[in-house]
Amino acid sequence: MTAQTVPRARVLAEAWRELGDGVAPLSNAAGLPLARTTKLVLDPLVVRPVQRAHLGRALLDAPAARDLRELVLAAGDDLRAAAAWFVLMKQERRARGITTGNPQDLYFQRAYELAHRHGYPGQDAATVAGTEVDDVHDDDRVTAADLKEYLTTPTVADAVRRVIDEAWEQRVPAPAAEPGAGPGPGERVTALLEVCAVDGRAELAALVAAQDGAAAGARLHTPGAARALGMSEHATPRPPQVGAHASKSALPAPFDRSVLERLFGAIAALQVDGSASLHEVVTTEARRSAAPWQLSEEADRVVMTAGAAAGLLDGGTDAARRLEGRWRREAFVRQALRLPDGSGPADGVREAFLRRLWVRLQGRELRGAPLAADGVWDLLDGAMRSVVLDRRDRLKAGLARTGANRSAPNRSAPNPRGSTPQPHPAQGGVA
Repeated sequence: MTAQTVPRARVLAEAWRELGDGVAPLSNAAGLPLARTTKLVLDPLVVRPVQRAHLGRALLDAPAARDLRELVLAAGDDLRAAAAWFVLMKQERRARGITTGNPQDLYFQRAYELAHRHGYPGQDAATVAGTEVDDVHDDDRVTAADLKEYLTTPTVADAVRRVIDEAWEQRVPAPAAEPGAGPGPGERVTALLEVCAVDGRAELAALVAAQDGAAAGARLHTPGAARALGMSEHATPRPPQVGAHASKSALPAPFDRSVLERLFGAIAALQVDGSASLHEVVTTEARRSAAPWQLSEEADRVVMTAGAAAGLLDGGTDAARRLEGRWRREAFVRQALRLPDGSGPADGVREAFLRRLWVRLQGRELRGAPLAADGVWDLLDGAMRSVVLDRRDRLKAGLARTGANRSAPNRSAPNPRGSTPQPHPAQGGVA
């Protein structure tokens, strides 16, 4: 970060706090916008970075920071009204005994639309909110439960299995090394990583044109390659299962996830409205599993290839130095020599970073959101920030457990063999 730039997250946080207590229903305990508030309301409905690309970057120059702050403050009345509508919609949800779906996912954008149409809730607000809740839950939108029921239908599971097998049989092998004396894929990736935090559009285009992402993804079928990056637990990636069970808290490595596990977390947000659309989503995902990097778009494969290089945190390129700087400046990294589970603070960071990056890219493909020409750095930086926050929380939880174990009196009964009971080790894991 230079003296002329400021983190986008800081600008949003400061502007949000200026909005006051009226947006509390859309805020977290620290008074900052919830992650879903940013994802579902601020970015798509207020800031609109697709139309204002200069406001979507992780680091903003002074004019962009000023524009972002003014946009958020100008939307203050709508945001406060949306917060009030959201509270009313939750009340109507409880009155109807509805328990399906996450209220924030389902109602945040609806609440903002109500704020635009009606302003702050008036005398008939309960009726309006109830009608809106009925509309949300009376439509034919496919839920995660619907997806599971669909995929566990024997005829459907057999059909999806055939699509997977056919796609994997048609996989294209990794290409041979390029002849000639021109820049090779390694040089092109390095060129992108040197400039992507500023622009990098020409470098991205060169990598896409050369199909370097597809080539790198195909090479992951070399024994041990995908496992070394944390993308699979197997020596070589295997065709995915159709799937019968899924849990957000226990997802395997990206390439080892079933079709159900790849879709169930995002299906509600995709607004799939029937079995025909669901068939298309499932079939597309089954075929995507056989593509290089298990991604359909070449630009996304290039980002994964660049992420694998930058995620080494070796300071070899500008992007790697910036990512390493984000990691190293965290207080817990500087202070914690070993985590309570015995691992080092940087253990598994590259693998966790690549998994987060893949999930973001796969999610964009599910939503049909193309990669912005200047969006490479924001994806890389966002994935690293996600890992940092997860590691910080994990360390705090581990230290709290360790402290509790040390301070608790030993009330266990004497061991008849005279041995000393061993404390249960603090559990850890890589995100």
